[in-house]
Amino acid sequence: MVYKFRPMGVCSMEMEVDIEDGVIKEAKIIGGCPGNTVGLSILVAGMKVDEAIKKLKGIPCGTKGTSCPDQFAKGLEKIKEEMSI
Repeated sequence: MVYKFRPMGVCSMEMEVDIEDGVIKEAKIIGGCPGNTVGLSILVAGMKVDEAIKKLKGIPCGTKGTSCPDQFAKGLEKIKEEMSI
């Protein structure tokens, strides 16, 4: 199932993630730094949701206190809570 969410405090505008049986099948990040967002999307493909959260949560970008990876992890946490995956 594809989930969409809006990150906060970063350059990217929207994040989409396709999750099946607790595994990220595909991720797309709209906006932001292309190298970072494409790299993140490729790295999380095939990764378990819990593993992605563990690896990405808390990564900062400069002085923002958050980052696209951190926002992606927070979005995954929200999906887990709402959808019980």
